[in-house]
Amino acid sequence: MIGNLETFQDELAAGGFPPLANKPAGADFRGRIATRDLGPLRLFSLDTPASACVGRERDASNGENLALKVMTRGRTRIEQGRGDAELGPTDLVLLDPTRTLRFESTAAAHVTILIPRRELRIRPAQIDRLVGVRIDGGHGPGALVSVLARESARSATGFREAEALRSAAAVVELVAVALESRLGDEQPAADEWLRDRITGYIEARLADPDLSPPAVAAAHHISVRRLHKLFEDQPLTVAALIRRRRLERCRAELTGSGRTVTAVATRWGFADPTHFSKLFKATYGYNARALVTSNRAQTTKTRTAGSEKDGVDQATRQQEEKSWRR
Repeated sequence: MIGNLETFQDELAAGGFPPLANKPAGADFRGRIATRDLGPLRLFSLDTPASACVGRERDASNGENLALKVMTRGRTRIEQGRGDAELGPTDLVLLDPTRTLRFESTAAAHVTILIPRRELRIRPAQIDRLVGVRIDGGHGPGALVSVLARESARSATGFREAEALRSAAAVVELVAVALESRLGDEQPAADEWLRDRITGYIEARLADPDLSPPAVAAAHHISVRRLHKLFEDQPLTVAALIRRRRLERCRAELTGSGRTVTAVATRWGFADPTHFSKLFKATYGYNARALVTSNRAQTTKTRTAGSEKDGVDQATRQQEEKSWRR
Protein backbone atom coordinates (compact mmCIF):
# COMPACT_ATOMS: atom_id res chain seq x y z
CA MET A 1 0.00 0.00 0.00
CA ILE A 2 0.98 3.64 -0.49
CA GLY A 3 0.23 6.20 2.21
CA ASN A 4 1.11 9.42 3.94
CA LEU A 5 3.23 9.48 7.08
CA GLU A 6 0.40 8.68 9.50
CA THR A 7 -0.97 5.84 7.40
CA PHE A 8 2.53 4.50 6.83
CA GLN A 9 3.32 4.45 10.57
CA ASP A 10 -0.02 2.83 11.39
CA GLU A 11 0.67 0.07 8.89
CA LEU A 12 4.10 -0.52 10.38
CA ALA A 13 2.67 -0.70 13.91
CA ALA A 14 -0.08 -3.09 12.79
CA GLY A 15 2.58 -5.36 11.35
CA GLY A 16 4.48 -5.52 14.63
CA PHE A 17 7.28 -3.21 13.56
CA PRO A 18 8.83 -1.12 16.35
CA PRO A 19 7.57 2.50 16.38
CA LEU A 20 9.80 5.24 14.95
CA ALA A 21 9.52 9.02 15.16
CA ASN A 22 9.92 9.92 11.50
CA LYS A 23 11.06 13.40 10.46
CA PRO A 24 10.64 13.48 6.68
CA ALA A 25 12.53 16.01 4.60
CA GLY A 26 9.27 17.43 3.29
CA ALA A 27 5.58 17.56 4.14
CA ASP A 28 4.64 15.46 1.10
CA PHE A 29 5.76 12.17 2.61
CA ARG A 30 4.69 9.16 0.58
CA GLY A 31 5.81 5.72 1.54
CA ARG A 32 5.10 2.26 0.17
CA ILE A 33 4.85 -0.78 2.43
CA ALA A 34 4.06 -4.45 1.89
CA THR A 35 4.02 -7.06 4.67
CA ARG A 36 4.30 -10.83 4.35
CA ASP A 37 4.69 -13.68 6.84
CA LEU A 38 6.91 -16.70 6.34
CA GLY A 39 6.49 -19.10 9.24
CA PRO A 40 7.66 -17.23 12.37
CA LEU A 41 9.25 -14.49 10.26
CA ARG A 42 7.60 -11.22 9.22
CA LEU A 43 8.95 -9.43 6.15
CA PHE A 44 8.47 -5.74 5.37
CA SER A 45 9.17 -4.27 1.94
CA LEU A 46 9.58 -0.51 2.41
CA ASP A 47 9.96 2.28 -0.11
CA THR A 48 10.53 5.64 1.62
CA PRO A 49 11.52 9.20 0.73
CA ALA A 50 14.56 10.91 2.22
CA SER A 51 14.01 11.06 5.98
CA ALA A 52 15.54 10.96 9.44
CA CYS A 53 14.12 8.68 12.15
CA VAL A 54 14.57 8.08 15.86
CA GLY A 55 13.47 4.99 17.78
CA ARG A 56 13.45 5.35 21.55
CA GLU A 57 14.54 2.67 23.99
CA ARG A 58 11.74 0.24 24.80
CA ASP A 59 11.03 -2.16 27.64
CA ALA A 60 12.95 -5.40 27.27
CA SER A 61 9.67 -7.33 27.53
CA ASN A 62 8.86 -6.03 24.04
CA GLY A 63 12.04 -7.49 22.65
CA GLU A 64 10.77 -10.78 21.28
CA ASN A 65 12.22 -10.00 17.84
CA LEU A 66 15.44 -8.83 16.29
CA ALA A 67 15.32 -6.99 12.97
CA LEU A 68 17.54 -7.57 9.96
CA LYS A 69 17.51 -4.65 7.52
CA VAL A 70 18.60 -5.26 3.92
CA MET A 71 19.10 -2.32 1.57
CA THR A 72 17.80 -2.54 -2.00
CA ARG A 73 18.21 1.05 -3.21
CA GLY A 74 19.62 4.27 -1.77
CA ARG A 75 21.91 4.86 1.20
CA THR A 76 21.28 4.86 4.96
CA ARG A 77 23.33 5.73 8.02
CA ILE A 78 22.27 3.86 11.16
CA GLU A 79 23.45 4.29 14.75
CA GLN A 80 22.62 1.71 17.39
CA GLY A 81 24.62 0.34 20.28
CA ARG A 82 28.30 0.68 19.53
CA GLY A 83 27.66 0.50 15.80
CA ASP A 84 27.60 3.32 13.26
CA ALA A 85 26.85 1.77 9.87
CA GLU A 86 26.90 3.33 6.42
CA LEU A 87 24.75 1.11 4.23
CA GLY A 88 24.52 1.00 0.46
CA PRO A 89 22.52 -1.30 -1.85
CA THR A 90 22.63 -5.00 -0.80
CA ASP A 91 24.20 -4.23 2.62
CA LEU A 92 22.70 -5.62 5.86
CA VAL A 93 22.50 -4.57 9.48
CA LEU A 94 21.11 -6.28 12.59
CA LEU A 95 18.93 -4.08 14.81
CA ASP A 96 17.50 -4.56 18.30
CA PRO A 97 14.00 -3.00 18.57
CA THR A 98 14.41 -2.46 22.32
CA ARG A 99 17.40 -0.11 21.94
CA THR A 100 17.68 3.52 20.90
CA LEU A 101 18.05 3.85 17.14
CA ARG A 102 18.86 6.78 14.85
CA PHE A 103 19.12 6.80 11.11
CA GLU A 104 19.21 9.14 8.16
CA SER A 105 18.35 7.94 4.71
CA THR A 106 18.16 9.10 1.14
CA ALA A 107 15.10 8.02 -0.84
CA ALA A 108 15.48 4.29 -0.42
CA ALA A 109 13.99 0.83 -0.74
CA HIS A 110 14.76 -1.87 1.77
CA VAL A 111 13.51 -5.14 3.24
CA THR A 112 13.34 -5.70 6.99
CA ILE A 113 12.87 -9.16 8.51
CA LEU A 114 11.60 -9.51 12.07
CA ILE A 115 13.20 -12.67 13.48
CA PRO A 116 12.31 -14.17 16.88
CA ARG A 117 15.41 -14.11 19.07
CA ARG A 118 14.87 -17.71 20.08
CA GLU A 119 15.18 -18.77 16.43
CA LEU A 120 18.61 -17.19 16.00
CA ARG A 121 19.90 -18.45 19.35
CA ILE A 122 22.43 -15.61 19.60
CA ARG A 123 23.80 -14.79 23.03
CA PRO A 124 23.25 -11.28 24.45
CA ALA A 125 27.00 -10.63 24.37
CA GLN A 126 27.08 -11.46 20.66
CA ILE A 127 24.10 -9.22 19.96
CA ASP A 128 25.96 -6.38 21.65
CA ARG A 129 28.81 -6.87 19.18
CA LEU A 130 26.54 -7.13 16.13
CA VAL A 131 23.79 -4.51 16.40
CA GLY A 132 24.34 -1.46 14.24
CA VAL A 133 27.31 -3.04 12.45
CA ARG A 134 27.39 -3.12 8.64
CA ILE A 135 27.44 -6.56 7.04
CA ASP A 136 28.70 -6.61 3.47
CA GLY A 137 25.93 -7.78 1.16
CA GLY A 138 28.21 -7.97 -1.85
CA HIS A 139 29.99 -11.25 -1.21
CA GLY A 140 30.13 -14.26 1.09
CA PRO A 141 27.28 -15.27 3.43
CA GLY A 142 26.01 -11.67 3.52
CA ALA A 143 25.40 -11.75 -0.24
CA LEU A 144 23.31 -14.94 0.05
CA VAL A 145 21.18 -13.43 2.81
CA SER A 146 20.78 -10.16 0.89
CA VAL A 147 19.48 -11.91 -2.23
CA LEU A 148 17.28 -14.32 -0.26
CA ALA A 149 15.72 -11.55 1.85
CA ARG A 150 14.81 -9.47 -1.18
CA GLU A 151 13.40 -12.45 -3.07
CA SER A 152 11.48 -13.72 -0.02
CA ALA A 153 9.80 -10.35 0.42
CA ARG A 154 8.50 -10.62 -3.15
CA SER A 155 7.53 -14.29 -3.25
CA ALA A 156 6.65 -15.43 0.30
CA THR A 157 3.09 -16.36 -0.62
CA GLY A 158 1.29 -19.60 -1.42
CA PHE A 159 3.31 -21.70 1.04
CA ARG A 160 1.72 -24.53 2.96
CA GLU A 161 2.46 -24.34 6.68
CA ALA A 162 5.15 -27.02 6.65
CA GLU A 163 6.81 -25.42 3.62
CA ALA A 164 6.76 -22.00 5.29
CA LEU A 165 8.33 -23.38 8.48
CA ARG A 166 11.10 -25.16 6.60
CA SER A 167 11.76 -22.16 4.35
CA ALA A 168 11.90 -19.84 7.37
CA ALA A 169 14.33 -22.21 9.06
CA ALA A 170 16.58 -22.02 5.98
CA VAL A 171 16.45 -18.21 6.02
CA VAL A 172 17.28 -18.10 9.74
CA GLU A 173 20.16 -20.52 9.27
CA LEU A 174 21.69 -18.37 6.52
CA VAL A 175 21.23 -15.24 8.63
CA ALA A 176 22.99 -16.98 11.51
CA VAL A 177 25.88 -17.93 9.21
CA ALA A 178 26.21 -14.33 7.99
CA LEU A 179 26.18 -12.99 11.56
CA GLU A 180 28.68 -15.58 12.76
CA SER A 181 30.89 -14.71 9.80
CA ARG A 182 30.83 -11.07 10.89
CA LEU A 183 31.77 -12.13 14.40
CA GLY A 184 34.51 -14.25 12.88
CA ASP A 185 36.19 -11.09 11.63
CA GLU A 186 36.93 -10.35 15.28
CA GLN A 187 38.80 -13.62 15.90
CA PRO A 188 36.61 -15.43 18.47
CA ALA A 189 38.22 -17.05 21.48
CA ALA A 190 39.08 -20.75 21.46
CA ASP A 191 36.07 -21.56 23.68
CA GLU A 192 33.69 -19.85 21.28
CA TRP A 193 35.18 -21.69 18.32
CA LEU A 194 34.83 -25.04 20.10
CA ARG A 195 31.29 -24.26 21.19
CA ASP A 196 30.29 -23.44 17.61
CA ARG A 197 31.85 -26.68 16.41
CA ILE A 198 29.92 -28.63 19.05
CA THR A 199 26.64 -26.91 18.10
CA GLY A 200 27.16 -27.92 14.47
CA TYR A 201 27.94 -31.48 15.56
CA ILE A 202 24.68 -31.63 17.52
CA GLU A 203 22.66 -30.18 14.63
CA ALA A 204 23.96 -32.85 12.25
CA ARG A 205 23.14 -35.75 14.62
CA LEU A 206 19.73 -34.88 16.06
CA ALA A 207 18.22 -38.09 14.72
CA ASP A 208 20.73 -40.21 16.64
CA PRO A 209 18.92 -41.57 19.74
CA ASP A 210 22.28 -41.91 21.51
CA LEU A 211 23.10 -38.21 21.18
CA SER A 212 23.70 -36.94 24.73
CA PRO A 213 26.13 -34.70 26.64
CA PRO A 214 28.49 -37.63 27.43
CA ALA A 215 28.49 -38.69 23.77
CA VAL A 216 29.11 -35.11 22.59
CA ALA A 217 31.94 -34.68 25.10
CA ALA A 218 33.56 -37.95 24.06
CA ALA A 219 33.38 -37.03 20.35
CA HIS A 220 35.28 -33.82 21.08
CA HIS A 221 37.79 -35.39 23.48
CA ILE A 222 36.75 -33.28 26.45
CA SER A 223 35.15 -34.10 29.81
CA VAL A 224 31.42 -33.69 30.44
CA ARG A 225 32.31 -31.09 33.05
CA ARG A 226 34.30 -29.12 30.45
CA LEU A 227 31.37 -29.38 28.03
CA HIS A 228 28.93 -27.95 30.58
CA LYS A 229 31.42 -25.19 31.37
CA LEU A 230 31.50 -24.18 27.68
CA PHE A 231 27.71 -23.70 27.68
CA GLU A 232 27.21 -22.19 31.13
CA ASP A 233 26.61 -18.66 29.74
CA GLN A 234 24.39 -19.85 26.88
CA PRO A 235 20.58 -19.64 26.77
CA LEU A 236 20.35 -23.46 26.81
CA THR A 237 22.41 -26.24 28.35
CA VAL A 238 23.69 -28.96 26.00
CA ALA A 239 20.88 -31.35 26.96
CA ALA A 240 18.26 -28.62 26.59
CA LEU A 241 19.70 -27.59 23.20
CA ILE A 242 19.46 -31.17 21.91
CA ARG A 243 15.92 -31.48 23.22
CA ARG A 244 14.75 -28.13 21.80
CA ARG A 245 16.21 -28.70 18.32
CA ARG A 246 14.66 -32.18 18.19
CA LEU A 247 11.28 -30.76 19.18
CA GLU A 248 11.57 -28.08 16.48
CA ARG A 249 12.32 -30.73 13.85
CA CYS A 250 9.36 -32.81 15.05
CA ARG A 251 6.99 -29.84 14.93
CA ALA A 252 8.01 -28.98 11.36
CA GLU A 253 7.61 -32.58 10.19
CA LEU A 254 4.29 -33.17 11.97
CA THR A 255 2.84 -30.06 10.35
CA GLY A 256 3.09 -31.35 6.81
CA SER A 257 4.26 -34.96 6.53
CA GLY A 258 1.11 -36.90 7.46
CA ARG A 259 3.20 -39.27 9.60
CA THR A 260 2.13 -40.38 13.07
CA VAL A 261 3.35 -38.71 16.23
CA THR A 262 5.16 -41.88 17.32
CA ALA A 263 6.93 -42.27 13.97
CA VAL A 264 8.13 -38.66 13.93
CA ALA A 265 9.20 -38.72 17.58
CA THR A 266 11.19 -41.91 17.03
CA ARG A 267 12.80 -40.51 13.87
CA TRP A 268 14.17 -37.55 15.87
CA GLY A 269 15.55 -39.50 18.80
CA PHE A 270 12.63 -39.67 21.26
CA ALA A 271 12.35 -43.29 22.35
CA ASP A 272 9.36 -42.76 24.67
CA PRO A 273 6.26 -41.34 22.87
CA THR A 274 4.56 -40.42 26.16
CA HIS A 275 7.59 -38.48 27.34
CA PHE A 276 7.78 -36.76 23.94
CA SER A 277 4.11 -35.74 24.07
CA LYS A 278 4.56 -34.19 27.52
CA LEU A 279 7.67 -32.27 26.41
CA PHE A 280 5.93 -31.04 23.27
CA LYS A 281 2.88 -29.81 25.20
CA ALA A 282 5.06 -28.11 27.83
CA THR A 283 7.13 -26.35 25.13
CA TYR A 284 4.46 -25.25 22.66
CA GLY A 285 1.28 -25.20 24.72
CA TYR A 286 -0.65 -27.67 22.55
CA ASN A 287 -0.56 -31.41 21.83
CA ALA A 288 1.60 -32.80 19.04
CA ARG A 289 -1.37 -34.85 17.85
CA ALA A 290 -3.25 -31.62 17.14
CA LEU A 291 -0.82 -30.88 14.29
CA VAL A 292 -1.53 -34.25 12.69
CA THR A 293 -5.29 -33.83 13.11
CA SER A 294 -5.17 -30.30 11.69
CA ASN A 295 -3.11 -31.44 8.71
CA ARG A 296 -5.50 -34.31 7.96
CA ALA A 297 -8.51 -32.02 8.26
CA GLN A 298 -6.94 -29.53 5.87
CA THR A 299 -6.16 -32.32 3.39
CA THR A 300 -9.72 -33.67 3.63
CA LYS A 301 -11.15 -30.17 3.18
CA THR A 302 -9.03 -29.59 0.09
CA ARG A 303 -10.05 -32.91 -1.45
CA THR A 304 -13.72 -32.30 -0.64
CA ALA A 305 -13.59 -28.83 -2.13
CA GLY A 306 -11.99 -30.29 -5.25
CA SER A 307 -14.67 -32.98 -5.50
CA GLU A 308 -17.44 -30.44 -5.08
CA LYS A 309 -15.89 -28.26 -7.74
CA ASP A 310 -15.70 -31.26 -10.10
CA GLY A 311 -19.34 -32.00 -9.36
CA VAL A 312 -20.39 -28.45 -10.17
CA ASP A 313 -18.32 -28.49 -13.33
CA GLN A 314 -19.85 -31.81 -14.37
CA ALA A 315 -23.39 -30.49 -13.81
CA THR A 316 -22.57 -27.35 -15.74
CA ARG A 317 -21.20 -29.36 -18.67
CA GLN A 318 -24.30 -31.58 -18.75
CA GLN A 319 -26.56 -28.51 -18.78
CA GLU A 320 -24.55 -26.97 -21.60
CA GLU A 321 -24.79 -30.21 -23.62
CA LYS A 322 -28.60 -30.26 -23.22
CA SER A 323 -28.86 -26.67 -24.35
CA TRP A 324 -26.69 -27.36 -27.38
CA ARG A 325 -28.79 -30.38 -28.37
CA ARG A 326 -31.92 -28.25 -28.29
